[in-house]
Amino acid sequence: MNQLDKLKGIHPGIYLADLLKKRHIRPGQFALSIGEYPQTLNAIMKGRRAMNTPLSLKIEKSLNLDEGFLMTLQVFHDIRLEKTKKRQLIKPDLSLFRKGLFWDTDPEKIDWIAQKKAIINRIMERGNEQEKNEIELFYKMASQKIATIE
Repeated sequence: MNQLDKLKGIHPGIYLADLLKKRHIRPGQFALSIGEYPQTLNAIMKGRRAMNTPLSLKIEKSLNLDEGFLMTLQVFHDIRLEKTKKRQLIKPDLSLFRKGLFWDTDPEKIDWIAQKKAIINRIMERGNEQEKNEIELFYKMASQKIATIE
């Protein structure tokens, strides 16, 4: 497995922050050395802002990275975010569940795919037959929908 396969989906700023730390380079000084504002680099390193091509080229040249590496990470990160958004749209018919079953959270905000194990456990422990049947049917259908996203 090459380095890119290990890093797919990670934000390029997170990778950059780790790389600078390993090389004992201060981010603010590095930003100034490549002609960028430290705030810009900081926002990227915290994952709050996307990497852009001109900045990527400056960073790659300065740190002796392969050209296009950081932008490739950005693309894979964007793909992961898009798949996550699509998976979060997959929800069961919430009208079939009692409100008390999810007393501690808003069912509309649950990531039904990522939290699958916890949801199944909760419904099998506290749910009625209708809720158990719905969640079983939902996850059978959801696996087919997820396959189309992946």
